[in-house]
Amino acid sequence: MAIIVMIFTLFILSLTAMNMIKSETCTSTNKGPVIPTTPLVIFLEKVQEAALQSYGYKGFDAKLYVDMSLKQNLSATVEAFNKLPRTVNGSIPTHDLDVFIGKYLNGADEDLVYVEPVDFVAEPEVFLPKVKNSEVRAWALEVHSLWKNLSRKVSDHVLENPELYTLIPLKNPVIIAGSRYREVYYWDSYWIIRGLLASKMYETAKGIVSNLVSLIDQFGYVLNGARAYYSNRSQPPLLAAMIVEIYNRTGDLDLVRRSLPALLKEYHFWNSGIHKVTIQDAQGSNHSLSRYYAMWNEPRPESSTIDSKTASKLPNICEKRQFYRELASAAESGWDFSSRWMRNEPDLTTTSTTSILPVDLNAFLLKMELDVAFLANLVGDTSIVARFTEASQNRQRAINCIFWNAEMGQWLDYWLGNSYTSEDIYKWEDIHQNKKSFASNFVPLWIELFNSDDITTRKVVQSLENSGLLQPAGIAGTLSNTGQQWDFPNGWPPIQHMIIEGLARSGLEEARALAKDIVIRWIRTNYVAYKKTGAMYEKYDVTKCGAYGGGGVYVAQTGFGWANGVVLALLEEFGWPEDLKIDTTEQAE
Repeated sequence: MAIIVMIFTLFILSLTAMNMIKSETCTSTNKGPVIPTTPLVIFLEKVQEAALQSYGYKGFDAKLYVDMSLKQNLSATVEAFNKLPRTVNGSIPTHDLDVFIGKYLNGADEDLVYVEPVDFVAEPEVFLPKVKNSEVRAWALEVHSLWKNLSRKVSDHVLENPELYTLIPLKNPVIIAGSRYREVYYWDSYWIIRGLLASKMYETAKGIVSNLVSLIDQFGYVLNGARAYYSNRSQPPLLAAMIVEIYNRTGDLDLVRRSLPALLKEYHFWNSGIHKVTIQDAQGSNHSLSRYYAMWNEPRPESSTIDSKTASKLPNICEKRQFYRELASAAESGWDFSSRWMRNEPDLTTTSTTSILPVDLNAFLLKMELDVAFLANLVGDTSIVARFTEASQNRQRAINCIFWNAEMGQWLDYWLGNSYTSEDIYKWEDIHQNKKSFASNFVPLWIELFNSDDITTRKVVQSLENSGLLQPAGIAGTLSNTGQQWDFPNGWPPIQHMIIEGLARSGLEEARALAKDIVIRWIRTNYVAYKKTGAMYEKYDVTKCGAYGGGGVYVAQTGFGWANGVVLALLEEFGWPEDLKIDTTEQAE
């Protein structure tokens, strides 16, 4: 008997030890802060879960429920929700949930209300002077008019009772992306602003920047979007680029002065703590680069039910928490979701965003360094100019050493392996460069430091032409068709615009010719889709002219802020000749 007791005791001790090891492993692999969400968001996630159980998957949009607001205080609403009857399987009868939502919750689109933009005119003076074709001009004016449809301001009810809403109050009117995206988004705003500037809507553009600056003042960084549930992550840092574009049109030095302190704060956010990575190149020199790394390790509230279902394939809470952090980090990248972040495509649970040094993020930060130096020079702050000029030189070297692959003619994402020292310095190894072609591999060409180098640009042009990414209607995000929305065959407006601008600003004729070719493909597919459906889309299927994109967990969204902005910006820069045919519907058959 004593032997049996001893064996049983040893068995229990071994299980305890195994659990301790798992716990320690979980702690070591799931490093990083977690910024808690609000009690309101937590409650609305429960409503989201109840709605899925009661209504089913058909037409279900998880985000809808966390965008709702309360008609009464939270405690009274929670009490009423908890008293709702449940069936045997725990779901709330449909009628009872309908009655509860109608009595206690406001619709998802009631926190922002329509506002007429102060600077909108039906046909601005000297609008798109390079557009000579009358069909294209008429369509461009229709796209321009969409700014009115997307213009909003925060409701007075939100300002009076902010605790009842997940929306973060912003002082100035906003341009929303469209459809289910009812609020401001960070990197979308850059291309929205580019379009607004083409539309001569300078005050609206300045208001957007001031709103984003206020988010940095409040949180220390620009949120992914202006909702409480986005407070644990940012998005590609393009605020400085927005300010430079506005300054170049308006000469508004006051905006520059007011924004500079916030830009310094944002720069620190991206270049310290969990976002900062030190890597040693093959020659033994250390470089500082940045990665995406969300401050969150639970299901994303706006997609809680979907994330939880995907994570159910994983064996334990430790792996689930890490997966949730990786998902949120991919959302921080803007590329949510893509095989680019997966260890084993098309398995979304192998998403490993925090283990990757991304080419595009570091290109954006290089641009930020150059832009901040430019802005600081305008206001005469020589110390900031010197600091950011040096930082840009250091990052340019790092990008060349860590990402550039001369054989492929592309800048490649770098996977962080286990080869790091006790000081957390990773050692560069060729095998950790991701040799797959992604559209993001060409984003550094957007930066003048790279597109002014003819030798590099010639290699990049040849690489892009041979990569398979260039399709009849634009540039695909990747070559892998996984069903995720940032993968093949989808092409996204910001990607087209950055690569086109990089090519066009180069000194090489073949690069500029390729830029014009991509412009024609992209403008045509937007035009044909618009004529068929009456809408602009967030993404397009680049394999055929006039086809909008798909994939992911929701239907293609219309509106659409950055699609409108890119079309207007491209038409302003490149124009459209009178004799160049725009309606190529027969190509889409």
